[in-house]
Amino acid sequence: MNLNQQPHMASPYAPPQPGYQMYPQPGYGAPHPTQQYAPYNGHTSLYQQGAPPAGQGRAPPVSGAPPVSASDSYSQYAQGNVQNGPPSVPSQPQRPPVSQSYAPATVHPGTQPTYHQPYEAPTTSVQQITGHMAGMHIGGPAPNLAGSTYGRWSLVAVGFGFITDRSFPGAAQPPVSQPSPYHSVPPAAAAGFPPPGGATVTAPPRHPGMQGPPFANQSMSAPPASQPNHTGAGMPPGPPIGGVQGPPPQPGLQGFHPQQNGAFGQMRPPQSGYAAPYPGQQNFGIQPPPPAAAPPAQKRLDPDSIPSPIQVIEDDKANKGSEPFITGVRGQVPPLVTTTFQVKDQGNASPRFIRCTAYNMPCTSDMAKQSQVPLAAIIKPLATLPPDEGPLHLVDHGEGGPIRCNRCKAYMCPYMQFIEGGRRFQCSFCSCVTDVPPHYFQHLDHTGRRVDCYERPELHLGSYEFLATVDYCKNNKLPQPPAFIFLIDVSYNAVKSGLVAVVCEELKTLLDHLPRESVDEESRIRVGFVTYNKVLHFYNVKSSLAQPQMMVVSDVSEMFVPLLDGFLVSVGESRVVINSLLDQIPEIFADTRETETVFGPVVQAGLEALKAADCAGKLFIFHSSLPIAEAPGKLKNREDKKLVGTDKEKSLFQPQVSFYGNLAKECVAQGCCVDIFLFPNQFVDVTTLSVVACSTGGSVYKYSHFQAQTDRDRFLNDLRRDVQKPMGFDAVMRVRTSTGIRATDFFGSFYMSNTTDVELAGLDSDKTVTVEFRHDDKLSEDTGAFMQSIVVTGCYAYRTVLSSPTKNVRDVLVNQCAQILACYRKNCASPSSAGQLILPECMKLLPVYLNCVLKSDVLQPSAELSLDDRAYLRQLVSCMDVAESHVFFYPRLLPLQKLDVEGDALPVAMRDSEERLSRAGLYLLENGLNLFLWVGSAIPQDLLHNVFGTASFSQIDPNMVSSVRARGVLGVGGEERLKR
Repeated sequence: MNLNQQPHMASPYAPPQPGYQMYPQPGYGAPHPTQQYAPYNGHTSLYQQGAPPAGQGRAPPVSGAPPVSASDSYSQYAQGNVQNGPPSVPSQPQRPPVSQSYAPATVHPGTQPTYHQPYEAPTTSVQQITGHMAGMHIGGPAPNLAGSTYGRWSLVAVGFGFITDRSFPGAAQPPVSQPSPYHSVPPAAAAGFPPPGGATVTAPPRHPGMQGPPFANQSMSAPPASQPNHTGAGMPPGPPIGGVQGPPPQPGLQGFHPQQNGAFGQMRPPQSGYAAPYPGQQNFGIQPPPPAAAPPAQKRLDPDSIPSPIQVIEDDKANKGSEPFITGVRGQVPPLVTTTFQVKDQGNASPRFIRCTAYNMPCTSDMAKQSQVPLAAIIKPLATLPPDEGPLHLVDHGEGGPIRCNRCKAYMCPYMQFIEGGRRFQCSFCSCVTDVPPHYFQHLDHTGRRVDCYERPELHLGSYEFLATVDYCKNNKLPQPPAFIFLIDVSYNAVKSGLVAVVCEELKTLLDHLPRESVDEESRIRVGFVTYNKVLHFYNVKSSLAQPQMMVVSDVSEMFVPLLDGFLVSVGESRVVINSLLDQIPEIFADTRETETVFGPVVQAGLEALKAADCAGKLFIFHSSLPIAEAPGKLKNREDKKLVGTDKEKSLFQPQVSFYGNLAKECVAQGCCVDIFLFPNQFVDVTTLSVVACSTGGSVYKYSHFQAQTDRDRFLNDLRRDVQKPMGFDAVMRVRTSTGIRATDFFGSFYMSNTTDVELAGLDSDKTVTVEFRHDDKLSEDTGAFMQSIVVTGCYAYRTVLSSPTKNVRDVLVNQCAQILACYRKNCASPSSAGQLILPECMKLLPVYLNCVLKSDVLQPSAELSLDDRAYLRQLVSCMDVAESHVFFYPRLLPLQKLDVEGDALPVAMRDSEERLSRAGLYLLENGLNLFLWVGSAIPQDLLHNVFGTASFSQIDPNMVSSVRARGVLGVGGEERLKR
């Protein structure tokens, strides 16, 4: 069983080069070699503690010269035979204007440094590969985009880290459909691995005149300001046209006498062992040694030679978007998550439910360890299906329940082999033979398949649902209808920000859209209401009451529910009383001066209410500040930015107290899922508070410096989706595998009391569970590997890599990537120059995406990002599926000036690089969480007027989120935008 059966290619990546020929050159897309950049988290990002409220003006980003008329860049990649490394004659030419062609010049013999022979033994060390990866600036800080003079970011929502891959601005780009200029070569075989293949791309060598950075007293001439690729005034100096000329040696420094030593001012001759005299010192007739050899010239990494994610995405849409994806083909890789496609289930699960990191698994553990490729599956049990695929088939086996293997308890699937005329079946997971129940017996046809194969979903489909019997229910009894409990913070901060009024007003209409079994039926979910600050207020909203009744619990050390009848009610029966309560709550606490809050007793109150009602349910907690009041779960402010980047940093991402971990276990046992909506103005310790949500299958939402006027829409969209999305309660998931592999690690929001069962108090359509597999025996190439995930509905777990210091996590990711590429080069690729970084076709975007992850706010070790924001992003990423992860780490950048207003299609996305932004453009940036609108300073007047209703760039209002015209532009991607 091959590790990889895909065609392969190679692309060169040179050692790191901070600028064009080692010189700072913002005009050509390279940062100054000595300037340190901080991560870009949006302008006055919500992630930063103490940020001003949204809606204030933000500083525009800094940029190199943007392309004006060049098209977007899509690099073509295929197998080829263009040799990488420095050529023998061509050299790096001077950079022509955009309008001129880019033709290589020649260099005189003898100026090129010595390089390895093209076909000597390849260097395969991890250090060598890591060095090549450094040429892509992997692991470097994100560029600082503050202070641009030609563009403006109008913030629709804040809190995003911009990710760039540097590039030449204005270079001519091939269209998406243009064929690759490279050619195929026959691969060489390697024992135990698939046939190698590769393409090598030549990076331009460095100009011999450029030997290093200029001295402090040397100057550099900037390119003419009239060139279309430069902005002129305000831009830092660019590189000289030729080699940099330093001051010539002189007999003495100007204004000073030659250096003298001794009592009588005599010249001291050069000392033995010293180098040649410095400029200005006399030679005394001694022959100076030859000048030191110049350092080896380094190749400039052409950003266009880096594989383009946009090109890969567009190619996949063109190749796989027109035909349905058939799941029954063994080892077939599904379309990318960015491709719209239809799935036809023919025996394997749809990729919408399960996506694997590899569809060709190594046969042995040694091969898996050597390749370093993670073997895992991302499982999304309640994934939403498109309308053209319809709902899953429901199987009802009656009182006997589903048909299962007697030994491993695997469920009936298309890969079970029926034998002995259909009276018995052999399990495809453990090979055990099980008798077929009499009511399930059916004859076999001449091929050995049951004659009713296509009449039963479990015999020919990879994904289906079955009706669970009482034996699969908790305590062997059918569950009661679940309950939703809304717990609202009514402290001073929550009231003054407008949060209380917004929540109460929205709940009046939102309660009419609770989840239900069918559209025609009324929702069976019961609801309850609690408000709190230092004490808790329970409300009786029984339908027989004329007005709601409040009951206050001031003793929060031992929480209890003061009433049973009237607390959890049906919305239809108590509609009048509920509306009256929601109208009165903002008025009751309008003049409150209480600033302290509790949190632990709030969760306990909801849990006790569900226990009293003997049902599962969900808590919606709207919280605004650090719980510092005297109560169980009291916390203190522990944010210490001095620990960022140190070995003690990991302590900041561990719960402050164990109280919430123990409370989460009780919630899981009861089937109590917790969703937390945070509205902090300062530190609230997201790491500790989110333990309850992450362990119960819940979610955490964060709105820093919440203001009702500017943040209302974003919050209400999240709340509506959270309440209305399909959900199951008190679920248990188990992953079974065939002989040879086993599930070892689980990641996501859940709790595990043993090594096999994933317990989820709540499971909704957005939640994913990632499962990692390891070998425990050799796999058979004939039978392959099988994996089955079963979820029965009616974690207290974190990604272990995120509990380590940030620097360690970054080093682990870079080293693993280097080991993967080194293994491919050693075992699969044909012999090539040591200066090449060879990438397999199926992993050519691995370094690019790794660079995005390393520059993201999740792993960027910056003290500018608050501890709460980093903790929030970490728990968010741990639950993302593949589509959400992709757009979060590599956001979509859409050129809106190319939008066809008459059509429904969005323009083709651009590569995430600041240099590709045009001053005459209008761009929408989307990362699945927020939207950003970038407006160029030279935007056409008609476009400016149509979108913003203004006559000039300077008149654009940064608080344009309420603009009708702007919202019309932003609405073009509403259906496709990922929401959480």
